[in-house]
Amino acid sequence: MRYAGASGDFNPIHWSQRFATGVGLPGVIAHGMFTMALVGRAVTAWAGAPDAVIEFNVRFSRPVPVPDTDEGTEVIVSATVKETTDEGHRRLVLTATCQGEKVLSLAQALIRK
Repeated sequence: MRYAGASGDFNPIHWSQRFATGVGLPGVIAHGMFTMALVGRAVTAWAGAPDAVIEFNVRFSRPVPVPDTDEGTEVIVSATVKETTDEGHRRLVLTATCQGEKVLSLAQALIRK
């Protein structure tokens, strides 16, 4: 709900179990942009500073379920350096999974030297 307030996106699929299941979802799902922000936070932590990230792109491939438990859910982020550019920047290929399923596709970041 805090992210809904910050983003202005109060779609009930993000907070109402009854509504989410009523439209065919397995339950409440996280905002896609929140998932992207969490992955972005992992990238900036790895890069050492937010301004080291030159580019950051993702596509949403699967929703992240948000169970009504105290534990919540876990999104696992990993990265592989795909290439180093002529300028010395590193292009990362990112993977984000939740419950063993990829939740992002075509996720990449370009990190300043």
